[in-house]
Amino acid sequence: MKTAIITGGGSGLGKELGILLSKQGFHIFLLGRTEDTLRTAAAEIEHIGGKASFAILDINSNEEIEKVYENHLTNSSISLLIHNAGVGYFGPFNESNDDELVSMFETNALGPIRLTKALLPQLEQDSTIINIISTAGLRGKKNESLYVASKFALRGFGESLQKEYEGTHLRIVNAYMGGMNTPFWDNSDHISDPSRLRSPREVAEMIVNEYQEKDEIVIESKK
Repeated sequence: MKTAIITGGGSGLGKELGILLSKQGFHIFLLGRTEDTLRTAAAEIEHIGGKASFAILDINSNEEIEKVYENHLTNSSISLLIHNAGVGYFGPFNESNDDELVSMFETNALGPIRLTKALLPQLEQDSTIINIISTAGLRGKKNESLYVASKFALRGFGESLQKEYEGTHLRIVNAYMGGMNTPFWDNSDHISDPSRLRSPREVAEMIVNEYQEKDEIVIESKK
């Protein structure tokens, strides 16, 4: 059975992608920082007849990435790697701080780059990487300067790998979607009414339906 690895897999878009992909026969391997949400998501996948497992991972830690690889993934047949984990801090640039800057680049860009490098020997055989970037990787946005910068970094990484691995057995897909109605906004007033946004299930369905045919997926927010 081929494996689909999903970071940030315990809730939101990551969990919905896991549910949908499990129905296509993937073993879903969920990665994230919170054991309770990972366990619940894995149980939900198994309840509908899928196969799922999980490991706790702080994507900001290169040591934890190496540990998860050595303990769980050295012999896996990885068909999909989905970089879904993300963090955002919003507001005027002059009110931002260095902790926010470091956190966003570590989670949104450096973590995916490090995890890709760790898994590259398996990925090069016949796999697809999906970078969940958001439309912040397509254009600048007011009061999102550092978040946008981190997403542009991931976009650049993905587009460069597309050129580097063109014609090989490794595909890279960059997915750009607008805001979703998820707990991402729970501690932020940047979005006044998250309920107007697309649901994680809706976005997950679009990605699963399109990733095999497209190298770039753009899903704008509902207005």
